[in-house]
Amino acid sequence: MTNRSDTTDTAELLAKAYDFKDVEKKWYANWQEQKQFRANMDESKPSFSIVIPPPNVTGVLHVGHALNNTMQDVLVRYKRMQGYNTLWVPGTDHAGIATQNVVERQLAAEDLSRHDVGREKFIDRVWKWKAESGGQIINQLKRLGCSCDWERERFTMDEGLSKAVRTVFTRLYKEGLIYQGDYIINWCPRCHTALADLEVEHEETNGKLYKIRYPHAEGDGYIVVATTRPETMLGDTAVAVHPDDERFNSLPEKAVVLPLVDKKIPIVFDEHVEREFGTGALKVTPAHDLNDFEISRRHDLPFVKVMDDNGNMNVEAGPYAGLDRFACREQVVKDLEKQGYLEGIEDYQHGVGHCYRCNTVVEPALSKQWFVSVKPLAEKAIEAVKNGDIKIHPKTWENTFFDWMYNIRDWCISRQIWWGHQIPAWTCEACGKMIVSETDPASCPECDSRQLLQETDVLDTWFSSALWPFSTLGWPDKTDELKFFYPTSVLITSFDILFFWVSRMMMMGLHFMDEVPFKDVYLHALVRDAEGQKMSKSKGNVMDPLLVMDKFGTDALRFTMTAFAAQGRDIRLSEERIEGYRHFINKIWNACRFSLMHISQCDPGITRNLSVDGLSLSHRWILSRLNQTVATVHKSLGDYRFNDAASAMYKFVWHEFCDWYLELVKPELYSASEEDKKKGQAVLFTVLESVIKLMHPVIPFVTEEIWHVLPGDRTSIMTEPYPEQIESWDDPEAEKTADLIMGVIGGIRNIRSEMQIHPSAQVEAVVVAHDSQRAEIIVDHTSEIKAMTRTESLTVLNDGKGPEGAASYIFEDIEVFVPLEGLIDVDKELAKLDKEQKKIDKQLNQSNGKLKNEKFLANAPADVIAKEKDKVAGLSATMAKITESRKRLLELK
Repeated sequence: MTNRSDTTDTAELLAKAYDFKDVEKKWYANWQEQKQFRANMDESKPSFSIVIPPPNVTGVLHVGHALNNTMQDVLVRYKRMQGYNTLWVPGTDHAGIATQNVVERQLAAEDLSRHDVGREKFIDRVWKWKAESGGQIINQLKRLGCSCDWERERFTMDEGLSKAVRTVFTRLYKEGLIYQGDYIINWCPRCHTALADLEVEHEETNGKLYKIRYPHAEGDGYIVVATTRPETMLGDTAVAVHPDDERFNSLPEKAVVLPLVDKKIPIVFDEHVEREFGTGALKVTPAHDLNDFEISRRHDLPFVKVMDDNGNMNVEAGPYAGLDRFACREQVVKDLEKQGYLEGIEDYQHGVGHCYRCNTVVEPALSKQWFVSVKPLAEKAIEAVKNGDIKIHPKTWENTFFDWMYNIRDWCISRQIWWGHQIPAWTCEACGKMIVSETDPASCPECDSRQLLQETDVLDTWFSSALWPFSTLGWPDKTDELKFFYPTSVLITSFDILFFWVSRMMMMGLHFMDEVPFKDVYLHALVRDAEGQKMSKSKGNVMDPLLVMDKFGTDALRFTMTAFAAQGRDIRLSEERIEGYRHFINKIWNACRFSLMHISQCDPGITRNLSVDGLSLSHRWILSRLNQTVATVHKSLGDYRFNDAASAMYKFVWHEFCDWYLELVKPELYSASEEDKKKGQAVLFTVLESVIKLMHPVIPFVTEEIWHVLPGDRTSIMTEPYPEQIESWDDPEAEKTADLIMGVIGGIRNIRSEMQIHPSAQVEAVVVAHDSQRAEIIVDHTSEIKAMTRTESLTVLNDGKGPEGAASYIFEDIEVFVPLEGLIDVDKELAKLDKEQKKIDKQLNQSNGKLKNEKFLANAPADVIAKEKDKVAGLSATMAKITESRKRLLELK
């Protein structure tokens, strides 16, 4: 607790410059020490809960994490100040393939493989790595200011979540929703594991389309088939054509000879065949293509697998056995051409699947895997979104969600790696019985044999992540956390894992909890560079949020992320933008330093139930504007429009509180009247306190620091109630009047600036209001206008024309004039502008010349070209101002 009601010198309360590094370390440590992030379970209060999208345990903080977790923290701090039981569950994902790769690389450096050390010791090694290095991203989230309940940190392979995984697997198996089967899966020859469809990244590739002649088994002639993977023809077991394709109505017989292999295979008629693709005839390779697999099942065709798990040709490939698949492709094409079977080769662009982890070309392969039958689960999730139990923001993502869910395929959940949840299934070696159990069985229930062999595959990482909203709260046990915090309030995540993760959490939550896992899903967009390009290491445009925080402070980064987090719109991030909001933080700091000179001796009680009775226009205006800002922030955060909330805060603090109110209130603060001074102090103190609380969820560090130097006994700002609207402060008339007065002041200031009138020079001003009531209002506030514009005299007219030789400014129906005689030398100012114009024109010609130079555009780095374009834009804007100023000056001659 701090007390600042003494007579401490203002300079000691807030340093001249805001040193964010010391402040951030101090307050985060204090928050943790005071257990400010701990979730309470008070039955008299409503609850608000979020589960963090668990970052990979191998991960480091990137700009996507910074955006995602800033938005979550804004909501959590906001709800905490509103008095909710607030829980933000943190944790990390075990990231099966990624983590195993990290440890395998360590072993490789020691000339070892995981097979050399064995499964048990390898798993021990991974746990050791996790203990030593796995907490890096957690510490980085703390650096970002995340107010998670760290006492409830979870890991997708901790004891409790492992129990949940086994329970879910066993129940789904007993319900017939988990099964084993032969199926075409996506196989990564590098990672040696199956990949779910969503884990395959398709890249447009300039490949080849090979047209191959398959001779008729009897007589002359042949059928031409087209393929992009000629090496797989060694596993062909048929050729398929469409039954309605007239080109194949008069085939001499229903069989062809497989080239190179000299094996007779049938011709089958199947409606799946696309008549428009290639020649209309399709080679059927059931063990290496999903569509061919389905054709083979319809026509009872055999399966011939010609590749092994390393992507090399096996014994079924005959003379090609041992070749790498791509080397085999080259040799097969050579042999086809040599033997006269190659009809032709065409350039062909198509999507080629790559492993999302290692970028290896994925091979469709026949394999025995474990699957979840998801259609029955998907139906509940579809209905939940349809009836509004789960709302997706932005709503535009709903159609994409429905399209995917209606066409969902069974989920391959087995992975051929060691790190992960080992599938809880055992085979009795004595009788062959399959046993699926939540706990390790001691013996076979059929024959009582103890010779049980556990399935070696592990579960897809997303399987445990799908249980995250309820498993982290203690399920399958019945806990107070589940009672208070399930379903969770909102999920904030990236749009690209809507199907990987979000939809699966919906399915699992509805199935096992009979309730949605969250009420709202907010899908944020990508963070791109300043030019709108996707950030990537290869482009050299990746922005490290940790370096940015070191340079500009965490609050500046957080406010930037919040300010640009518009629904459905990618964020264009640059250091210049972050630096701009660093200036905003400094503006708040300096405004507080000024305010403290006047309120440091105030009784903290004056801010409670402040009455507007007897207050001057400036006070009534700022309180009304504060009220409207509070309302906007509440609505914006409630609608997940983070950018609108930040925009309202920025506009009020910078343009209304700092730029206008602090100037308007100075006469009262320095007034000889003690009554006026106290009124000014009371309103200033009230507004300042509200501003600091209003902005705390977005910029927690600087607001906590300022909070503790305000008068009175103070605990953490996190325990303070969030500002609410006060009905008596609403004053539309005061806002209307203030807008009029500020318009006149702005007009005179604009003329002074445009005409480059010396700051210390006194001017005369004439205002033509064209309305008697507005003219009367301006007259009533003449003293404020004169004081804020260094105006010697102010004449207000109901109607008429302005004086000759005067510069003018118009807003709405008000005309403002400032006579310039004796203030400026028109000819001298024109000469100065002419000189500046020539200078700018020369610079523009140089820059435009560069941008028209093809050699420069071809060789210069993208950031250099971008800077040159920005330079041209800035120079063009300056030239436009010069042109406007010349026009105004010429009008005075």
